Amino acid sequence: MKDELFIELENSIKEGAKILKGKKKPSREFSFENPDPKIIRERLGLSQVKFAKLLGISTATLQNWEQGRRKPDGPAKVLLNVAARYPEAIFNTVFN
Repeated sequence: MKDELFIELENSIKEGAKILKGKKKPSREFSFENPDPKIIRERLGLSQVKFAKLLGISTATLQNWEQGRRKPDGPAKVLLNVAARYPEAIFNTVFN
């Protein structure tokens, strides 16, 4: 059984290397909506200062997102989607 698991792991690593080098397409991809921070913040009834604090970012960063000078990406994008769909999760992190 251990040999089978090792071979499976080895094949996965080789497949991952091909994907990273662009020689193979991934079998699945994940994408997240581009959240609108201002709409989310306003829906939650929060000021920029309070919303930025809840997200763990600077107020300037939030202002840049809201004014379109920058766009959230990676973890920030995911966090904003969580805030939009499950606001209690954001509030629970601060108040628990």
